[in-house]
Amino acid sequence: MIAIVYGLASAVSWGTGDFSGGLAVKTSSLYGVLLVVYIIGFVLLSICALALSSPVPDIYCLLLGAAAGISSFLGLAALYKSLADGKMGIVAPFTAVIAAVLPVFFGMLLEGAPSRLQVVGFVIAIAAIWLLSAPEKLQKLKWRKLGLPAAAGLCFGLTFILIDQAAEQAVLWPLAAARGTGIIALIVLLTIFRSGNLPPKNKYPIACLAGIFDTAGTTLYALAAHTGRLDISAVLASMYPAATVMLAWLILKERLSRRQWSGVMAAMIALALIAA
Repeated sequence: MIAIVYGLASAVSWGTGDFSGGLAVKTSSLYGVLLVVYIIGFVLLSICALALSSPVPDIYCLLLGAAAGISSFLGLAALYKSLADGKMGIVAPFTAVIAAVLPVFFGMLLEGAPSRLQVVGFVIAIAAIWLLSAPEKLQKLKWRKLGLPAAAGLCFGLTFILIDQAAEQAVLWPLAAARGTGIIALIVLLTIFRSGNLPPKNKYPIACLAGIFDTAGTTLYALAAHTGRLDISAVLASMYPAATVMLAWLILKERLSRRQWSGVMAAMIALALIAA
């Protein structure tokens, strides 16, 4: 039960962080917001690791954490850009379904085949992706617009797997290594392309909020994966679109069509069945 609680708490934190990050990117540089998010995460995780005297894992686990940092960085960049360009209530569930499927298949190799309910969940997930991505007139469907959300989902799925493996010995230091690697990758990217600026002063609060919730979500997921099954933890954490959708509805007054709401509900049902 504690793993389930960690997984659901991770979903709430990640959903809130994604909403905050997408909101900040609407009027700020994507890479500037990401830099703030990663710096906040690195500082918070390092302070917590030192304060709690968290054990330092071996170099292999730290390298896995670093790899997770690169994958997470690519996923966040793709997701935040998608959230800024499209409706949050559509992009977030689409990304989550893809992110949930990859660790489930990886978990099959490590922990056995899924149940019948999980197979049903896969079928419903495919239907959910179609409902979420298809516009009112199918002939105008532009599949290229799904590239960024799909890439974000694949990167997050890989991040789920890497964090699960990295958290075998310790939780906080591998996550700190992930954030540190993300900062280095981001600085290199900014140096090479010479693009992107830090957010304006009035956007720092929302960018910092994104960093706090994203860090909390990652930590809670690592705890869920550390105490429970990879597939269950990943799918529960992937239910974060529920928080993103509700915040977009309450704060931004976003309106979704009946088909899109059906897709959101189908995605939630699919995630629940995969976790059963």
